Amino acid sequence: MNALSAGDDAFRAEVRAWLAAHLVGDFAGARGLGGMGREHEAFELRVAWNRELAAGGWTCLGWPEEHGGRGATLAQQVVFHEEYARAEAPARVGHIGEELLGPTLIAFGTPEQQRRYLPPIVAATELWCQGYSEPGAGSDLAAVSTRARRDGDEWVVDGQKLWTSNATVADFAFVLCRTEAGSSRHRGLSYLLVPMMQPGVDVRPIVQLTGTSEFNEVFFTGARAAASDVVGEVGGGWAVAMATLGFERGVSTLAQQIGFRRELERIADRAQKSGALADPLVRDRVARAWTGLEVIRLHALRTLSSHAGEGGPGGADGAASVTKLLWARWHRDLGELALAVEADGGLCADAAPYDLTDAQRLFLFSRADTIYGGSDEVQRNILAERVLGLPREPRP
Repeated sequence: MNALSAGDDAFRAEVRAWLAAHLVGDFAGARGLGGMGREHEAFELRVAWNRELAAGGWTCLGWPEEHGGRGATLAQQVVFHEEYARAEAPARVGHIGEELLGPTLIAFGTPEQQRRYLPPIVAATELWCQGYSEPGAGSDLAAVSTRARRDGDEWVVDGQKLWTSNATVADFAFVLCRTEAGSSRHRGLSYLLVPMMQPGVDVRPIVQLTGTSEFNEVFFTGARAAASDVVGEVGGGWAVAMATLGFERGVSTLAQQIGFRRELERIADRAQKSGALADPLVRDRVARAWTGLEVIRLHALRTLSSHAGEGGPGGADGAASVTKLLWARWHRDLGELALAVEADGGLCADAAPYDLTDAQRLFLFSRADTIYGGSDEVQRNILAERVLGLPREPRP
């Protein structure tokens, strides 16, 4: 990405001024709330804040203007995420629709699907969740067994999804399911838009190490979706699903990295105040964390720039897999560093029964970073087999 222009500087001033004028009153009380492992915090207030953003034209920045977006450049999107993090604005609730499904529908959806589903995402009036992983198909997504059969002008969905973020609050899910009987692996899968608020959809929260429940099990038992709500071709869902994963590891990672930087700054400040920074080993770990984050940032910017206008990052060069490998291990190690700078090693909770410090929450939640969103092992296999052309790993 090239250096920022005078127009980008003006855009930064506009973002900063709008946030200063609107992040007041009740919204000011939500500053910093809703991050990873804390998605339950002030949820209704954060929904209202998202709608305030929408009214100001600050949702779906990178979408084309004809689809309700702002047509913002990559540089402008980086600027927005930087200023949003600097203002400590609350974590947004509509990112799955805004950053994952929306770009997928723009690339693959029919005009009818775009007219129906994109405006409520822009307005933050409908929320989405992702129905990919299953008990027997987590990292190996091609092993999906959830099925959908055609019944007149509807699809009937049966199966189970796992680790579904935001399922308790979502209005819809985009579900990868098997629509061709007898098919296996990548063939016969379809990408289906399924209403969550209906009989036949049972959401069961999963209590995590942090004591919170961002992830959920979702059981579909005769749930229904419109026949017209297959995105892409029936049986061609694998390509659509992979495109969504590319978007997931695209521009949306910029906001994630800003959050990472804020975590690192707090850890470094804590290390300074506790005296831990006097230990040369701790200083080295803090320096390595800073260097690693710069590598992640520059890799993301280079990847996004090289794929601009191609319908999303990822692709045959394996950049999306490299991105996931870089940030997952880095953030897991950051969780370990967060405890290392605590005077007592972070072993004591603040209060009974289970109140966690920020360092403890970061450590516990980041244990999952190398697993969710595609495990490290699977990302390495993708790079080995699809990019380097090495022999496939033996399968049972």
